[in-house]
Amino acid sequence: MFLKLVLWTIRVLIFLLIVVSILPELPSGQWWVRLWEFPRLQLAFILAVLLLLLGFHAWLKRAQKEHAVLLVLILALGGWQLFHIVPFAPIWPNEVPTADAQALEDQSTFKVLTANVSYTNDSYAEVVELIQREDPDLLLLIEIDSEWEEGLAPLNEHYEYRVGKVRGEGLGIVLWSRFPFLEQEVRHLVSERRPSVFVTLDIPGIGPVRYVGTHPVPPGLQDRITHNDETTERRDSRVRDAELMLVARHVQQDADNRWIVTGDFNDVAWSDTTKLFADLSDLKDPRKGRRLLSTYHAERPLWRYPIDHLFVSDGFHLIDLDRVRVKGSDHFAITTTLTAARKDQAKPQASEEEHQTAQELVEEGTEDASEHDVSD
Repeated sequence: MFLKLVLWTIRVLIFLLIVVSILPELPSGQWWVRLWEFPRLQLAFILAVLLLLLGFHAWLKRAQKEHAVLLVLILALGGWQLFHIVPFAPIWPNEVPTADAQALEDQSTFKVLTANVSYTNDSYAEVVELIQREDPDLLLLIEIDSEWEEGLAPLNEHYEYRVGKVRGEGLGIVLWSRFPFLEQEVRHLVSERRPSVFVTLDIPGIGPVRYVGTHPVPPGLQDRITHNDETTERRDSRVRDAELMLVARHVQQDADNRWIVTGDFNDVAWSDTTKLFADLSDLKDPRKGRRLLSTYHAERPLWRYPIDHLFVSDGFHLIDLDRVRVKGSDHFAITTTLTAARKDQAKPQASEEEHQTAQELVEEGTEDASEHDVSD
């Protein structure tokens, strides 16, 4: 009886894993479909456990044809999940080169810190202490409301330049900088409720650097929206996807400059949307070839995903990349130290099909935002 239960458990779990592995490949923006792009590492772990259970069952019952079929399915599913994860392992080539330590003495360097502080968090003093300890030159904080603005007031003594939008409900975003702004703007790309920061920085020894800080809407977020009666609905992924595509398009239109894009994308590093964003913009992910740096959920290690990002153009080399715990937040912060490198001036080489896909995402996301946005 016990061995029958083990075998049926293996059969049922393999069937479910086939379903959730296929779902993200469907051309759908439904949040419950896109959700399954997130836990690929966790699904790979479950498959490893199933492999052990299958070996245990085959050992006790003697290997049969069904065991071979189940083994092939487990290996195929595991290979599919690892295919998305392996580029972030040290065995993969670095996408952003490591800076030459000997050359750093003559080069300008700077540090970027990006953190979603969580607007329900009230650990203001601890976060200020963290920032002062890390001492970044560029600081992007997300979910800044009026209470956070007051709590972070000591930062204004350390950073001469600041731009952003303070808003409630997790919608605020603010950039502090030691470098002057040649240009600065707060844009609302898809939704009037979600600001993004666009600036051009004048970094000594490097020159102009274009920067974007963004925080697209999370798929599955419950919003209050009104259609005759007030109802609660969950958002699909298209608004998030549209915002990322618009940022990528903005980078693509000015590919000659150096670029940095950071923020809480509410999307994992290996998703089709994030890969399309990278292809369209020709921006690079410094985690590739190094490590995942999963940032959410900070308090739940078994359910942790890399959704906070920093992408750079080819005009940078990496000195250091790390994550830092933020007191009271459900996100880790990402810290990145960079130096300038020669830029090859190559234009993004996204295919026509990718451009068409991005345009469809923008149109669908814009339509969804206009239909479901909560008025200010």
